[in-house]
Amino acid sequence: MSGKERLLVRGAQGDLMRLVATGHAESRAELARLSGLAASSVSLRVEELIGAGLLVEEGSGTSRGGRRPRRLRVSPTAGLLAVADLGAHHVRLGLLDLSGTPLVVEERPCDIALGPEATLDWMAASFDELLLAHGPPGVPLRGIATGIPGPVDPASGRVVSPSRMPGWNNFPVAEHLGAHYDLPVLVENDANLLAVGEARAWPGCDNLMVLKAGSGIGCGVIVDGRLHRGRGAAGDISHVRVSSDSSVVCSCGHSDCLEAYASGAALMGALTELGIAVRRPADVVAAVNDGVPEATALVRNAGRLIGEVLTVLVNFLNPDAIVVGGSLSTAEPLIASIRAAVYERCLPLATRDLEIAVTRSGPDAALLGAGSLLLDTVLG
Repeated sequence: MSGKERLLVRGAQGDLMRLVATGHAESRAELARLSGLAASSVSLRVEELIGAGLLVEEGSGTSRGGRRPRRLRVSPTAGLLAVADLGAHHVRLGLLDLSGTPLVVEERPCDIALGPEATLDWMAASFDELLLAHGPPGVPLRGIATGIPGPVDPASGRVVSPSRMPGWNNFPVAEHLGAHYDLPVLVENDANLLAVGEARAWPGCDNLMVLKAGSGIGCGVIVDGRLHRGRGAAGDISHVRVSSDSSVVCSCGHSDCLEAYASGAALMGALTELGIAVRRPADVVAAVNDGVPEATALVRNAGRLIGEVLTVLVNFLNPDAIVVGGSLSTAEPLIASIRAAVYERCLPLATRDLEIAVTRSGPDAALLGAGSLLLDTVLG
């Protein structure tokens, strides 16, 4: 198994390494321009990072006139990040290098209803298995990150009043995982990780709303190119009240929350009551693709309700794009209904250049987001 070692890079060195790791700079000259440091200071710190085995300088970079500079990149032996995207019934696990490139990604079944200790201990054992099987020899593990399908207090790494997660309320997830590894641990809402990962695929779009439609419903918000957390619940649209002819009690105890009608769990429950067997949100999508009219009608209604909630946010935030990910995002009637509601009810100025589309980064978007945020934590 790879070793576990804290990355002792802070201050200006950390800032320079972050610029290289995120692809913003690939030469000493670009580092000097972006950091504002003197070229001599940049060269000194780069030499120290190269000597520590964290950066390598090789080949030729892009010329801006004159001799082509040597290209900087993160050393492949600099370290690994272990990241997870935890869902209600499955988890995606990955090992990334420090530049955020996945080395291996696996999806495994799990059940968060077993409680936090059992789930997190199993997650740690799964990370150890991945490290043993796929970790390059001698490359240390530098940090751990996991997405949680519920609200997370960013200051403490604790889950706060989650729906459909019995036993998780106020559980110290970061502290529990940290006891396994004694490394930096990042715990974040899964929709926020999706938003950060997806933002990389939308260059030039600094303001995004990224919806995660799976067993639950969440939304991550990118403002001026950065994740907007607020006090930990920014973007949580799942318990916004919606208008309906009927009345359904949500898992939070209130009536007529969006999640009670439009989440994957709600759609599965409604279809089960109609005698249509579905076990996971992907089965709902399969039923829609098979032309099951009840499934199509329910998904269309879910999209309409989601769109009506997003309408308020679009008029308020004026995002460049709304991106839909999660297991329900491949249901075309859902996307079409969201578009119809938003384009019909929003101000023309807010929708004139607004794009509403499915995720560009695919199923690994949340893992990429976890790697990006975890690197910031690791570099202090």
